[in-house]
Amino acid sequence: MENYQQPPAYPQHDGYGYNPNQPVAPVITVKEWMLTMLIMIIPIVNIIMMFVWAFGDGNPSKQNYFKASLLWAAIILGLYAIIAIIVFAAAASMSFS
Repeated sequence: MENYQQPPAYPQHDGYGYNPNQPVAPVITVKEWMLTMLIMIIPIVNIIMMFVWAFGDGNPSKQNYFKASLLWAAIILGLYAIIAIIVFAAAASMSFS
């Protein structure tokens, strides 16, 4: 029995990734969301603030929201670029006919 090793202690969780021993981020208040929405209305400032909130220090929920928003913006921008290329190619082929 000298070689007996204790099994590693795994964190307790509920199967959905919740760990009661991990600190929880504070809830974002309605006032803070209202200020966030107000800032998102301002052109150019909104894009800069999306990057600040996504990659800066802050509430993890807000970071994840703005990372997802930036990903959607990149996907939509890519689709617009593809559509623009198709339209310009079609217009160019019609002008050479």
